[in-house]
Amino acid sequence: MSQVELTKGKVRVLIEDMESEQIERTISKNDTDKFAQVICAFSNDVSKTSRNGYLLIGVHDNGRLSGLKATDKLLQSLGGLRSDGNILPQPIMSTQSFSFLEGDVIVLEIQPSPFPPVRYRGRTWIRVGPRKAVASEMEERLLIEKRTANISTFDIRPSLGNGIDIIKTKIFTENYLPNAIDKEILAKDYRSVEEKLASLRFYSSNYASITNAGVLLFGKEVERYIPGAYIQYVKFNGDNTAGEILNEKKFTGNLFDILQELDTFIEFVIIKQKPVAVSVLKESRQLDYPKWALRELLMNAIMHRDYESNAPVKFYQYSGRIEIINPGGLYGNARPENFPDVNDYRNPVVAEAMKVMGYVNRFNRGIARVKVELEDNGNPAPVFDYERIGVFGVVVYSANNKENEKKIDKEQIRKTREKTREKTREKTREKILRLIAKDSKVTISELAIKVGITEKGIEYQLKRLNEDNILKRVGPANGGFWEIQEMGLGETQ
Repeated sequence: MSQVELTKGKVRVLIEDMESEQIERTISKNDTDKFAQVICAFSNDVSKTSRNGYLLIGVHDNGRLSGLKATDKLLQSLGGLRSDGNILPQPIMSTQSFSFLEGDVIVLEIQPSPFPPVRYRGRTWIRVGPRKAVASEMEERLLIEKRTANISTFDIRPSLGNGIDIIKTKIFTENYLPNAIDKEILAKDYRSVEEKLASLRFYSSNYASITNAGVLLFGKEVERYIPGAYIQYVKFNGDNTAGEILNEKKFTGNLFDILQELDTFIEFVIIKQKPVAVSVLKESRQLDYPKWALRELLMNAIMHRDYESNAPVKFYQYSGRIEIINPGGLYGNARPENFPDVNDYRNPVVAEAMKVMGYVNRFNRGIARVKVELEDNGNPAPVFDYERIGVFGVVVYSANNKENEKKIDKEQIRKTREKTREKTREKTREKILRLIAKDSKVTISELAIKVGITEKGIEYQLKRLNEDNILKRVGPANGGFWEIQEMGLGETQ
């Protein structure tokens, strides 16, 4: 969260201030390389200011506005810099637009990362006064030391007493490093293997130990140190676990090997085809499951699971469906009312490594694409189970067994989805009311950006609030203001 909530007044001060370690201005709208480097540099906060950095788009170096028009497409493009996987680990940032008489200003507010070094396409960028630069070896070491005070997640913790002898260093140096670090930087990197591992959060210099992430990604005997770190596949004859076991397999070892093996297994063992008549003289081949959708759901289970549990990821195949269940329910900011739109990472280093290895394309976009892939293949929609404590599950029904659609309790699904949607609406209305309580003249477009929904969505919620006698518009559309009734204001407190 911002240290001080951004307002037009605050932005005006930033515009008129001198460009400094915390402020950078630009009139470019599409120099994504420059924007990403600035985000990376502010995230690293090498000077330990603990202050947020601001990239002001639409402002000349002398503080004069360029007359920029902040379109929805431009705002979405800039917001996407956070999750496109080129900046790792993901930066903590927000994107807002402010309108002035001279033009619009888009502000990217970036918080110092708790887990530096943050890299853009394998390069560590830092702020050196008012400019940015690639970090030197010493500066990167300072960032690594800074990170040790923020060790919190399981994958970042050291596996105490275990050095690099328990991992396959050749996989790290020959396969992983070339994908994680810019090749020019790597060619000049003469540090020890331990130092290279430490720079990517796979080794703790303070404890002279490999981290849990290092064990998971490159370990020789992973289950010896993390007992539940495997995937259990079972194929049953029938629609429950009482049926005869037709096939079973345990995927064990480090993730670098497991993920490759899973890819092949899904394609050649799980996926089946059958002929489907298109016309009297023509037929096509119907897949029972789209490979990419199953692959993505398995990758999510591996990425988000709780590795402190001794239970494995369960990959169970029945006569007409597949179930994937992983230990660890929704994590952090992800909750039933906002899933899958909001995500959080129980294992940020593992998530970053899977992106580097090409098993994740973009963060927080997988579920949406899974739904599209299933629909395009003719499968029913996936059914997610995130209500049970301590586990997360998903069921995918075969496209080649239409009887499955009868087995899905559609009414229960409808009720669950409606309940989730209503909770989301309530939280959206509460957020709108809080924003209006702070600024009664806030515009619909400003509300849309801050709340994170479309302007039509804001208009719909404002109409509902007005019909419920919670909110009233005073004055004309231009120049008027919002007035919260006493009941409505009380409900937001």
